[in-house]
Amino acid sequence: MAHLLNNTAIFSPSVARAAASAAKDWSYIDTWLARKFPSNRPPPPFERNADTLKALLALAAANEAADEERALLLHLESETLTQLQKQQPKDDLLTTTRESILTSLEDSLTREGSTALTSLAQLSLQLNSPPFPSPVSLASELLSLQSQLAELEQTLARIDVLTSYISSESEALSKLSSEIDAHPRPSSSHSDDENNHRDENNVTNKKRSEGYHPHPSLAKSNLAAQRRIKTLSARVQELSAHASPNLSTDKDQAVSIQDIHTQEQAYLELLQQKKELDAQLAGFAGLPHDIDAAREELENLRIELRRTTERRDSVFEGLVERETPKKGRSGTIGRR
Repeated sequence: MAHLLNNTAIFSPSVARAAASAAKDWSYIDTWLARKFPSNRPPPPFERNADTLKALLALAAANEAADEERALLLHLESETLTQLQKQQPKDDLLTTTRESILTSLEDSLTREGSTALTSLAQLSLQLNSPPFPSPVSLASELLSLQSQLAELEQTLARIDVLTSYISSESEALSKLSSEIDAHPRPSSSHSDDENNHRDENNVTNKKRSEGYHPHPSLAKSNLAAQRRIKTLSARVQELSAHASPNLSTDKDQAVSIQDIHTQEQAYLELLQQKKELDAQLAGFAGLPHDIDAAREELENLRIELRRTTERRDSVFEGLVERETPKKGRSGTIGRR
C-alpha cells in the first residue's frame, strides 16, 4: 500500500477507499501469481500501476473462469465414466475403447497408409492368418503361396503336354479304326467242294487284299528279334556267371582306411627309392646297353681322362717354367 500512497497523508475518504481497494486487488494478484509460479521461482518484476492492475485482474478472472470450466468438465466426465462402468461390463468398455482408438487411428491415416492397411487386411483374410498377424508371417506365407503357384503352373504345363499327346494318339487311333472299319477283313471259309466254290474264294481273296494288311517284312523282323533276344539272354547269363565270382571276391576283400594309409606309405617309399636310383643311373647316361661294350666305353673314357690329366699337368708345368725367372739371369740382374 505504501507504493500507492504519496508521502503526504491522505485525508480524503474516497481516495482512502480507492487505495484500500487497490491494495486488496494487488494482494489478490500477488496470491494468484504465487500460485501460478513455483516456489523456487518468484514472478518477474514489473511496473505496478493502474493499467497493469487492470490487465492482471482481467487475466486472473479469465484464468479462474477457465479453471472452473475445466474442473466442471472433468467432474462431468468422471461422473459419466462412473455411470458407464456401472451400466456395462469391463470387457465391453475395453472393446468400445479399443474400437474408438482404432477408428481414430484409421481416420488419421494418410491415403498411402490407408491403402497399405487395407492391403494387409485383405492379405491376412485371404491367407486365413491369426487375428494379429505380423509382416514376417505374412511374407513367409506369401512366399509359400508363390512357390505353390509355380509348382501348379509347371504341373499345368505338363498336363497340357500330356493332353496334346493323348489327343494326337487318339486321332491316330481314330483314323486307324476308321480305315479298319471301312475295309473289314472277312473270315476265311472253306467248303468241302473247292471246285464248286472257286468263284467265291476268288471274291474273298480279292476283298482280303483290299483290307488292312500288316507290313510284309513284319514276320521276318519278329523272328529276327526273337532270335536276338534268345542270344542276348544266353549272353547275359554267361556274363552274370563270370561277374558273380568277381563280385563275391570284391565283397570279401574289404579295404579299410588303415590299409589304404599303409599302401600309400609304401608307394611313397618306392617313389623315394626310384628317385635315388634315377640319380645313380644319371651318371651312366649315354652308355650302351651291352655290359662288355659299356666296360669298353668306360675304359676308353678313363684313358681319355688320363690323357687330359697329363696334358693339363704339362700345360701347368710349362706355365710355371715360363713365369719362373732363370738363375743366371736373376744373378745378373742382381749385380746390376
